[in-house]
Amino acid sequence: MTLTLDEANRVAEGAMEHARSIDILVCVAVCDAGGRLIAFQRMDGAMWAAVYGSQGKAAASAAFGWPSGDLTERADHPTFRGIVAADGGRMILGRGAVPIVRDGQVIGACGVGGGTGEEDEDCARVGVARIE
Repeated sequence: MTLTLDEANRVAEGAMEHARSIDILVCVAVCDAGGRLIAFQRMDGAMWAAVYGSQGKAAASAAFGWPSGDLTERADHPTFRGIVAADGGRMILGRGAVPIVRDGQVIGACGVGGGTGEEDEDCARVGVARIE
């Protein structure tokens, strides 16, 4: 079961529409179950650091199948630190991404960066709802 480019683009558009509705500028990354980028959007004026934040949070959410914010408390655990290091340090265990699950299987994740953690996660949830 895979996440298509069309679905990934719909997720990204939904996340950006929500960002516009709450007046924030974000970057949105949608990845497959292995954390590989499928679609990416950077709103005009969004901070450059959000490029990395959105992708890192999406990769973490896909890897563990949880919202990335649920990983924050575990970030200092040796196992989680080891997994992040083994993956090259690209995963970010902070709030702002949610997994995309179909028929009980993680098929990807949407990560957002540019707002607060809560705003980012809300945008990601709205985006993922576009394909549920």
